[in-house]
Amino acid sequence: MKTNLSRFPRARTSRGDALEILTPFSDQNRDADARAFAALLRHLRTTDEQHTVIMVQVENEIGMIPEARDHCDQAEAAFRDTVPESILPEGATPSPWTEVFGDSPATEERFMAWAFAQYVEQVTAAGKAELPLPMYTNAALIRAGSQPGQYPSAGPLPHLADIWRAGAPSLDFIAPDIYFPNFAEWTEAYVETGNPLFIPEALRSIDAAANALYAYGKHSALGFSPFGIEQIKDDAETFVTGAFDVVAQLTPLITQHAGDGNMTGLIKPTRDMRAPHRVRLNDVMLEATYEQVAAPELADGVINESGDVHGTKQLPAAAIVIRTGPDELVIGGIGTTITFHTVDANGENIGILSCEEGRFEVESDAEDGWQHRRWLSGDETHQGRHVRLVPGQFAIQRVRLYRYR
Repeated sequence: MKTNLSRFPRARTSRGDALEILTPFSDQNRDADARAFAALLRHLRTTDEQHTVIMVQVENEIGMIPEARDHCDQAEAAFRDTVPESILPEGATPSPWTEVFGDSPATEERFMAWAFAQYVEQVTAAGKAELPLPMYTNAALIRAGSQPGQYPSAGPLPHLADIWRAGAPSLDFIAPDIYFPNFAEWTEAYVETGNPLFIPEALRSIDAAANALYAYGKHSALGFSPFGIEQIKDDAETFVTGAFDVVAQLTPLITQHAGDGNMTGLIKPTRDMRAPHRVRLNDVMLEATYEQVAAPELADGVINESGDVHGTKQLPAAAIVIRTGPDELVIGGIGTTITFHTVDANGENIGILSCEEGRFEVESDAEDGWQHRRWLSGDETHQGRHVRLVPGQFAIQRVRLYRYR
């Protein structure tokens, strides 16, 4: 494939230079890819009797770079052709791409997204005909300020989700590879397009620990995969291990409450955020603050109100909050302090009736697997004012609230 350019033609730049990208406008490229993928799925069907493979990624970070679109002969002809009706804006008449969307890199990116999506559709359909596993395609994301052609353009990105959905209906969803710090922003962009959230690649730093908790709690993620996790070490290994231990314990509750409005994830929305982070959970407003450095050991267990910094090493801070009853919560995470308020200004207050720390164990005598470790007193809850998951330590707490005027 790499050496036979006449059989497997390449995408080309506007100057006619060949790229190390197969053009999606070649039937030979598409059909050979589809045959190979079908053979892989046929092999899985006959050999993977234990069904260890539960999902398959079709292509990897597909896209165009360093220009927004392909300029090979087939691509030039397709670009002069009319926009397909399935992605034609409402009220528009079938016309060439630049007449419908304007002459811009954004139009070129739409054009390539349609071409890539149709290519991936043929490959995906061929594989599913052999073994109908869930299938997705992932995207390399856009660095802030970059324009089409300066990143792998036309991939399955949020602003192109409608084109990908129309062009590749056999895909079950599209997925982001998130290496940028604005993790919450990217996850929101994907779920807003109607996708379930699955993150096939993520940075394996200590931030992965917080990001994983947020993805599962906020968006009921299907999965979260730090890239090269077999090479993770030091603090990142410790914290990612702790985060996934929390997720494993909470998995029955996460699956039970996925999509029912009784679960959320908490993470610092922006690095410089100083005001409390307000998140609504039905009729309860959560106000969260995040501790990303170790606080001094204070006898009364309250947050470091003096503002003294005990250490400078950055720690993960995030939580999963699951409402298991009208005034009952399960909270798991690290470095997060939460207070509770009513949504309506009706004079009602919310206090903490009880707070206990423990673990969920499969072999526990309790029906729900809960193993009580200790009750948290006023020293640990700031005299019943907040729930605090201390920095540097993962914990799960069961909390009962009460209302008073």
